[in-house]
Amino acid sequence: MSEAVLLGPGEGERVSERATIKAGRPELVVTEFRYAVGDRGPDLHIHRQHVDAFWVLEGRISVALGGDAPEVELPAGAFVLVPPEVVHTFRNPGPGVGRYLNFHAPGMGFDDYMRGDDGFDQEEPPEDGGRPAYEAILRRPGEGESLALGASQASIKSSEKEALGSLTVIDMTIAAGFPGPVLHRHAAMVDSFYVLDGTLALQLGDARREAVAGSYGFVPPGNAHTFSNPGGEPVRLLNVMAPAGLEQYLRDLAAEGGPPDPAQMAELASRYDFQAV
Repeated sequence: MSEAVLLGPGEGERVSERATIKAGRPELVVTEFRYAVGDRGPDLHIHRQHVDAFWVLEGRISVALGGDAPEVELPAGAFVLVPPEVVHTFRNPGPGVGRYLNFHAPGMGFDDYMRGDDGFDQEEPPEDGGRPAYEAILRRPGEGESLALGASQASIKSSEKEALGSLTVIDMTIAAGFPGPVLHRHAAMVDSFYVLDGTLALQLGDARREAVAGSYGFVPPGNAHTFSNPGGEPVRLLNVMAPAGLEQYLRDLAAEGGPPDPAQMAELASRYDFQAV
């Protein structure tokens, strides 16, 4: 079991001028890319065994899906998920710097590939054109499955229903004073938190930490953790989980209505990969 870690803004393993590895596990690899105006990603390609996804932190991204399909340009706050065998690439159309979180799930050794190793799950476009471009998920800011969780809110961008069921991404706004779930661990799932706005309180084992905007908390399976918002202002974050499935707990919680409390959250979450400590 590897340990949980909290990275501050800009921290991680810098492997090139563009790329910083935030986390590398068999379940999930997270990289932050910084692209200058006009910079392009790799040539058109496919992945056979995993999904490739992006969250636009800053600037814009232009995504090409399929050999003949027109590019789709998306702003900050957008989400893209490309299933296996869908031809794709991306670029920064400008006018400013493009900053993107990139998720590979399962990880397939993408972190080692960024360090220069061969053997990654990436191929040139197949002769038959691959799977249809419309199977990709494009979420513009505000789009997704919305859930009301008392004074807090969640927008599910991808879940177990999409692609391989390997990645959940949720845009969450945590209300001021939210106590959070009980201390818990996951047996098989990676749990992680990228703070978009505000300051999130994270407990990683016995350590209590403050995660400011731009911070990333990464919790491998087996590590005790929880989160809360004891402050007076809302906190917005991306909750990224791999494999997918725990998002169903939030649907159950929303269906109960009213402001959630820790005991109720623990009871509902125990139906899934969630063990109270």
